[in-house]
Amino acid sequence: MSVRVYGGPHAGRGGEHSGWLAQLPWWFAGATIGGQILWILVGTDGRRILSILTVVTLFRATATHAWLRRGVGWAAGYLAISLAFGLAVEVLGLTTSFPFGDYAYSSDLGPKVAGVPLVVPMAWSMMAYPCLLAAQRLSSTTMGTALFGGWVLAAWDIFLDPQMVGQGYWSWANTGWQLPGVPGIPMQNFLGWLLAAMVLMALLDRLPRKVASDAVPTTMLTWVWVSSIVANLLFLARPGVAVWGGVCMGLIVVPFLWRTWSQPRW
Repeated sequence: MSVRVYGGPHAGRGGEHSGWLAQLPWWFAGATIGGQILWILVGTDGRRILSILTVVTLFRATATHAWLRRGVGWAAGYLAISLAFGLAVEVLGLTTSFPFGDYAYSSDLGPKVAGVPLVVPMAWSMMAYPCLLAAQRLSSTTMGTALFGGWVLAAWDIFLDPQMVGQGYWSWANTGWQLPGVPGIPMQNFLGWLLAAMVLMALLDRLPRKVASDAVPTTMLTWVWVSSIVANLLFLARPGVAVWGGVCMGLIVVPFLWRTWSQPRW
């Protein structure tokens, strides 16, 4: 798999905007960071509300960035693919136990469609965007993008699931084989995430590649990685989650940040 900067025939440059409109993704990103910091400090009811709100704000940060930097058509395609895929794979999982195992959602995450809380497809979409851009920065091929992007998106779930299960937002009927230090989550779930995330990345990579200023998604991917390590080590007493998630996400995030710093292209 290549780690060259993509410059193929369907590459292009994203759009330019100025003024308050150009700052929208940063405002939503800042709201997400603030909300996630508050999440650590508040009680159960506050965490439930902030869990939903921070998904919404990060989703808006990625959606507005895609629109402003890659155009309305690109953003519409990304949203249609990621939201539809997120909903479809969750419905499949709930009804067949494939690929994530036998799990169910509680009523704490708001309105549902076919048993899936509406914020769940938004969560797939919000993280798929920075993971896709990181993978495309490291590989010029669809196979490489699917592998790298799928890996980092699935690695994020190592942080996500223990946190959400701990709050009672979803649970598994049977856990079976588990990662050492990550109790309550079946290994099947993480393997299912890897498979599903690779398929999603391959689908999203069919959109035209556009070179753009990606400071917002880069910042948010880095923030999610670093803050999740710190939160699990210092506040949530889950060192195993910090190590597994930190190492697995870091396998992609670190080379991506190095490439971004050493070979700027904007």
